[in-house]
Amino acid sequence: MLREVHERDGYPLNWPGHPETWLTPPSLVASWVAELDGRVAGHVGLSRSGPGDAAPGLWSARTGVGADAAAVVNRLFVAPWARGHGIGALLIARAAAEARERRLHPVLDVAASDTAAAALYERLGWRLLATVEQRWGPEQKVAVRCYAAAA
Repeated sequence: MLREVHERDGYPLNWPGHPETWLTPPSLVASWVAELDGRVAGHVGLSRSGPGDAAPGLWSARTGVGADAAAVVNRLFVAPWARGHGIGALLIARAAAEARERRLHPVLDVAASDTAAAALYERLGWRLLATVEQRWGPEQKVAVRCYAAAA
């Protein structure tokens, strides 16, 4: 399913050499899948803030709370065949609820080129913190939109 999303939507932007490792980074706290009609239809993860995450630092600077009080919603994708059923919104809500249960504030970042994802986050009430440029490789700079869940 991840390969299908990548081929159709370009997410993840760079195809991981080991998709299973990409889905389960060392900072992962929890992850969930959604099913529709008995098939896996989507995925989301929740991770601790890591050195490459811009959103926790931006949220920290705005709130005066340490970046370690943030949790990063990540690895969100929905199978193309399952879109239009609210699965993305449900997965985001589940990850955000888990963050709050852990007394962490949910944040996320998304490649600025992923306008559909940004529109979803904004529709769900996530606040844009900033758009920043990140270096994702020796010759790759990516504009990233950073969001925080509403308080």
